[in-house]
Amino acid sequence: MPGPTTEPRNGRRRVAVVGVALSDCGRVDGPTPYALHAQAARRALADSGLDRSVIDGFASAGLGTLAPVEVAEYLGLRPTWVDSTSVGGSAWEVMAAHAADAIAAGRANAVLLVYGSTARADIKARRRTSNLSFGARGPLQFEVPYGHTLVSKYAMAARRHMHEYGTTLEQLASVAVQARANAAANPDAMFRDPITVDEVLSGEMIADPFTKLHCCIRSDGGCAVLLAAEEYVPDTAKAPVWILGSGTSVSHTTMSEWEDFTVSPAAVSGRIAFERAGVTPADVDIAQIYDAFTYMTLVTLEDLGFCAKGEGGAFVEKGRLLRDGELPVNTDGGGLSACHPGMRGLFLLVEAVRQLRGEAGPGRQVTKRGGRLPEVAVASGTGGWFCSSGTVILGR
Repeated sequence: MPGPTTEPRNGRRRVAVVGVALSDCGRVDGPTPYALHAQAARRALADSGLDRSVIDGFASAGLGTLAPVEVAEYLGLRPTWVDSTSVGGSAWEVMAAHAADAIAAGRANAVLLVYGSTARADIKARRRTSNLSFGARGPLQFEVPYGHTLVSKYAMAARRHMHEYGTTLEQLASVAVQARANAAANPDAMFRDPITVDEVLSGEMIADPFTKLHCCIRSDGGCAVLLAAEEYVPDTAKAPVWILGSGTSVSHTTMSEWEDFTVSPAAVSGRIAFERAGVTPADVDIAQIYDAFTYMTLVTLEDLGFCAKGEGGAFVEKGRLLRDGELPVNTDGGGLSACHPGMRGLFLLVEAVRQLRGEAGPGRQVTKRGGRLPEVAVASGTGGWFCSSGTVILGR
């Protein structure tokens, strides 16, 4: 298939998501992480209807000594544009923003983003242990010796929000309850049985105020997203989902350098993304938000502008996050119930695209009044302990 010119026409080319896919997810004991990368990549390419020869860009993080070179080699790709920005769970929204900019500027034509992890299987097979921290070098040396773990940092931030704004444990628990309700109709979700607020509150304490169900699950799985220049869209198998705008931001790594525990870097990345997209939070039909912990969903909704600062608790407790709610959030069940194999940010983009295409399936496809499909979605990833954020606005 002859490819289009790499030179942008009339300034900048439009960029579309043309293929998305999941690998096998949940409990996957056999394949290696590389195999999950390959499975997701093949499926995303098949979803696009394009030939693999069009891929000249590649983005990956989290696997290999020289990521993404090692993963690209495994997939048989020789890209001329690469990215391996590693900023935790938000890496995928950040790399999607980089890829979209590169395609728009004519530096690449089609960029494949792919991720895969056997985090659950590795622990079960004793190939690795659970990590309590990200290491003790640099600024972290002043926190790690005192047991300041990843979960405790999120828990401390949640407690601050509770202190400042009166957010309750019941409101935080309702985030987990609604995520599980959304997962109920998702055949790919790892946990689908309903839970109640009381069950969340009475669970095993992990880091006050988080009990077990306030925290994301540990699963295996992978996914892939293919972005391409507008010239390729006529040859794709499905209708495009356009990248309308994106924004990125970093905040802190040392907790003492975080000015306000109740404000995440999504407050900056979201503002930039909405400005570049030319839309507002009121225009958004669905939101896919990184949810390693319930507090992340609540505070990110505030910082993206879906409610005022401090009103997140009242916003989430009224069922607004459900598939048929006012603002469906994490419609696949999110990291709290569906899938969380590590850096989950790429899964947010896959679910957003499937919902905009109308491919979510019976019982979980979001529709607007009159049965119309959603038109605008936001995917907002968070990395570290609110250290980084990437926000991408997508539209049909």
